[in-house]
Formats: sequence, C-alpha cells, structure tokens
Amino acid sequence: MTEQSFGGDVVHDIVGVGFGPSNLALAIAAAESPAPVSAVFLERQAAFGWHRGMLLDDATMQVSFMKDLVTLRNPASRFSFLCYLHSRGRLIDFINHKSLYPLRVEFHDYLEWAAAQVSGMVRYDHEVVDVHPVYERGRADHLMVVAQGPRTATALRARNVVFATGLTPQLPDGVAASPRVWHTQDLLHQVGQWTDPQRLVVVGAGQSAAEATAFLHERFPSAEICAVFSRYGYSPADDSPFANRIFDPAAVDDFFTSPPQTKQMLLDYHRSTNYSVVDLDLINDLYGRVYQEKVLGRQRLRILNASRMTAVHDRGDRVQVEVSSLLTGEQTALDADILVCATGYRQADPSGLLGELAGHVRRDGDGRLVAGRDYRLATASDLGCGVYLQGGTEHSHGITSSLLSATAVRAGEILQSVLDHRDGPSATLTAQVPALITRPRTAHAQPAVLGGAL
Repeated sequence: MTEQSFGGDVVHDIVGVGFGPSNLALAIAAAESPAPVSAVFLERQAAFGWHRGMLLDDATMQVSFMKDLVTLRNPASRFSFLCYLHSRGRLIDFINHKSLYPLRVEFHDYLEWAAAQVSGMVRYDHEVVDVHPVYERGRADHLMVVAQGPRTATALRARNVVFATGLTPQLPDGVAASPRVWHTQDLLHQVGQWTDPQRLVVVGAGQSAAEATAFLHERFPSAEICAVFSRYGYSPADDSPFANRIFDPAAVDDFFTSPPQTKQMLLDYHRSTNYSVVDLDLINDLYGRVYQEKVLGRQRLRILNASRMTAVHDRGDRVQVEVSSLLTGEQTALDADILVCATGYRQADPSGLLGELAGHVRRDGDGRLVAGRDYRLATASDLGCGVYLQGGTEHSHGITSSLLSATAVRAGEILQSVLDHRDGPSATLTAQVPALITRPRTAHAQPAVLGGAL
C-alpha cells in the first residue's frame, strides 16, 4: 500500500484511535479547551455509529441524560443533551415527559449531532494498522500512527495516542455468526430479511437479551420465541441511589487507590448495576406477556430458565439449538429459524495495535496493562510520549472504565494530563474552572480539577 503523510511534519497533541462516544467526548473537550490543542481522530467506520443494531424504537437509555458527553465536566457546554434538544425543538416536550432517560434512538441522534460539530477533527473510513515510536537521540517524544484509508495509508505524528477501540461482540465458544446465527449487535441489520419465521431462540440473561426477546415477540406475532438463560429468572438492575455512587467520579479515585482484594470485592458486589441485569419495567412486561398467553391458552413466549445452550448445529436452512436443564439434566433440541446470541461484549485489547510499543509498556503480574490515574499507560523511560486508554482499565479504575456514565469526566482528565505533560503542570485550565463544577475529591486522591474550560 502507498503511505502518505497527513499534515506533513506536524506533530499532533492527540491522535485518537476510534471515534465512539469516548473519543467524541475527548474531541469536544479539546475543542472547548482555552489552550490550543491539535487533535485528529481515526475511525474505521464510514460514518459515526454506536450500537446501531440495537436502536429499537422503544428502548431507553439506562443512564440519565445528564451523563451525556459534557455535562459532568462542563454544564455550560454547547454540546450538552439539553442544547441538542433545543436545536431539535423538543426541549419543552422532553421536560413535560418527566423522564431522565431518553430513547436510545434519540440519544444516538444526539451523538451524531455532536459528532457533526467536530467533524473537522475526524478521518472516517481510516483503520489504524500500526503505531510505533519515532526515536531521536535514543528517546521517542512522539509516535507515528499509520491508518489505512479508502485508497492510501495515512501517517500522522502524535505526542499522545488515545485508544478508544470500543467493545467486540462475543459469541459462545464454538458458535459462528451466519445468516441464521446473530449477535444482538446485528439484530436490526438482519431482522428485515425475515417475514414469517416459526421459531426464534434468544440466548442470554441481560438487558439486550430481554430487549431482543420482547422485540421479536412483537415483530413476529405468529412465531414462537424461546428465551434461554442459566438464571432462574431475569435479575433486575440495581439502580438504587447508593449503589449508583459506584459510577461517581470520586468512586474512581477510591477504587484506584484501594488494595487488590478490595477492588475485586467492589467489582463483585456491584456487578448487578451493569452486567447481566434487566430494567425492572421490562422484566414485568415480559412476565405479563407470559401470563397473558397462559390465560389465552397459546404460549408463544417460552422461558427456558435455569438452562444452558450446549450445542449449535447451523444446517444452512435451519439451526438446531441444544439446551440442557441445569435442574434436571433434561436435553431439549430446538429446531429454529434463527438463533440470537445476547452474549455480551469483551473489551477490545489494543495490544494488537501496540506493535513495537508492546515492549515499552508495563504490565502487572496478571499481564494487564498498567495505567495511571489519568489513564496514561506506564512506559519505559525512553518513551516520552503518552499512550492513553479509554476502556480496558476496569481492573485499575473500576466499573466505569468504558461506560458512558464517566465519559465526560474521563475525557477531561485525559485532556488535562495531555496538557500537563506538554506544558508542565499549570493553572492554564484550572484557573478558569468555576467553583460550581469543581468536583469534590477524596482525601487520598491525586489533585486534579476539571471544569468548563475543558
């Protein structure tokens, strides 16, 4: 492939790898910074998109609209969800709706609206294929980021690279995607090809599984929908006020400085706030459907609880799903048109892109990348440039590592770190931070101030 340099010998303060909500928030923070910041973001998709395959018409967000791209960092930002609503002429309507949780399709439109305002920073249809240090007199103060574009490869110089490569869909072991076997990320992309399936199987116990089950039950009124999961019933998400404090910015400070055994304990205790749990309203809705069908004498929605999918045979014209009851050991073979796997995602590992950098970044005893409180990876002394992670730091920063709840604050912290390393610790940003938005810190936290100037 032909390689060309983008911007000549310009060394950018930030080159972002990936352009989902996390790096979008960072781009906005850079755009709002009073200190000039040169930033370019590389995204392999041809346009902005975030979980498009699950933008169901009636699905709502599971976080408050105030946990948007900017508000927790800068409530006065023109990139807030409220400013978006005003621009769309729906601000009063949203207020009258009396809900903190917008429709998912609406929030996606907000993200697209925000992305369009910083589009000059983004190179879509560019997939990063290599990142390597550039040495001068035995020290690397910047990195070369190589991305393959539609026709040629582009090389950019960067003082800092911020990886926000998102999540990778995870299928059960031994199961491969096909026209009849889908991950929920492809639900809306695939479902339009079907008009009259007879049986669909959904595997999984979390929010996506429940949403897919409800959606398919409505979409195909003559089909049988089989929901398979190992729990006895869907578990409700814990969104109680005290539990939700695990998503607070100060909780990251607490988690980061806690001993390893406490970190694991907190992750185990609070998994019910985010993992394999379902909104209670949806649980009640599905239970109501099952009960109604029992009353009417025709059961289309079958709940195969305390059960596990043990094998999948994709025969091209059908897919056979073998299910084993964890209670009795009874084996059931479901002959289905479609299998939908709501089996979650795994954090994309940037290690494959690190290339030559892999030998310069530090790992802990379990082989995990070591990041500072500012999400900057610990590196060898000959590497003066910065490598940051948005995601992949749950083991050190807690459950908010890649979640929308902390996106605005996390982006501000990364930008502050970039500027501090470039200019030295200074009051460039903090002098302009109103007291209103300076968040309280725990006594043992590292000093840092976030705010409107970002």
